[in-house]
Amino acid sequence: MEEAKAVAFGKAVGDATRQRILRYCCCQQRSVGEIARHAGVGQPTASHHLAVLERAGLVVRNQEGKLVYYSVDQGAVVECCGQLLLKLAPEEKATRLISKCCG
Repeated sequence: MEEAKAVAFGKAVGDATRQRILRYCCCQQRSVGEIARHAGVGQPTASHHLAVLERAGLVVRNQEGKLVYYSVDQGAVVECCGQLLLKLAPEEKATRLISKCCG
């Protein structure tokens, strides 16, 4: 993982509101309005957080007419977390298992 991508990932998941958004969008598409209500923020704030997550490659955007839906790109989350483990905890047992299959 290139350093810029690792930093973007860290910034994206380093915010409590974005973590709530990721958990809420984890297994299904959600509209921006639903996300804003769930996160307890206004739509402009939700859109800002979603843009950060999208730039980091952690959510997928799907526009249907005037509505925009987001869902977590679980593959990207796994890749980013796995790469961080490989770089920051290479001697851990779990990391060695990841390295065998994916490194």
